[in-house]
Amino acid sequence: MTEMKRLITFVTAIILFLGFAFFQGNSEKTTKAKIPTVGILQLMNQPALEQIQKGVISGLKREGYVKGKTVKIDYQNAQGNQSNLKTMSERFANENADLMIGITTPSSQALADVTQKTPIVLGAVTDPKGARLVKNEQQPEANITGVSDQAPLKEQLDLILKLMPNLKTLGIIYTSSDNSAVTQYKLFKKLCQQENVTLKAYSISNSNDLNQVSQTMLQKVDAAYVPTDNTIAGAMQTLVKNANNSNVPVFPAVDSMVKQGGVATYSVNQYKLGVMTGKMAGRLLKGQKVKDTPVEYVKHGDLTINLKQAKKLGIHIPESLIQKAQKKGELFK
Repeated sequence: MTEMKRLITFVTAIILFLGFAFFQGNSEKTTKAKIPTVGILQLMNQPALEQIQKGVISGLKREGYVKGKTVKIDYQNAQGNQSNLKTMSERFANENADLMIGITTPSSQALADVTQKTPIVLGAVTDPKGARLVKNEQQPEANITGVSDQAPLKEQLDLILKLMPNLKTLGIIYTSSDNSAVTQYKLFKKLCQQENVTLKAYSISNSNDLNQVSQTMLQKVDAAYVPTDNTIAGAMQTLVKNANNSNVPVFPAVDSMVKQGGVATYSVNQYKLGVMTGKMAGRLLKGQKVKDTPVEYVKHGDLTINLKQAKKLGIHIPESLIQKAQKKGELFK
């Protein structure tokens, strides 16, 4: 009888063990199945966009979505190719990504073309309405919301005028096919008119035009302004080289372009913008509705100064601005 009890106890223990193992196995499979997939589509290799992408990963992590552990990240870079944007967007749709993030306007537009259901978060889209991605920024009615990288244009123009009090003619150069750049040009033009600043506009179709068009511009202006423009940012060294040869300062809209040879700017911190984008994506993954997620804007820019470049061009930077850049922005010496 004792042996029978031992046998029953032993068999019961095995059954319990196998049942527990089976339950654990199925539980792990279920957990793995619940890990969401986020597709990130980036237009090209470019310092500002790289910072946004890194910020997105950090923002997701702050919401509890850790790459490779609690979220699967499918990161695709189109290398500036429109055909790649279409193919990569379709890839996300085919793999049933739970959420998609578009870094830049062209990337976001490509994502919008493949789905009207999957949530899409805009990362660095200057004018969501103008790009026809969102109709109501406060209460997005479809599947798209996000974060705008609209530059603080008034702060930027005021900075240029402060550093160049004798400025007579300001040039602006932008890519005609870049929605963000065109939008900023129109807004910047109005600001210049209000401040009685003579603005001369020059546009390019692609990076191959930059060398010749910039040389023409630099012969006719006292300083040059570059809006948020991915094409020019990717070929910034060409513009800087020509500007240095003409002894003309360049004031870009983006901090990374100051590091590449611009003089100074008040700009949206690209990494912080990416963090905002990632955190918004995290909230949507947790169940927040797109219609309850207004488009977000960065209200004030951080001051970035390239002191070395300013000295090269003979531009005096007030000590107060230098200290401000050291405390709350970036100072390149």
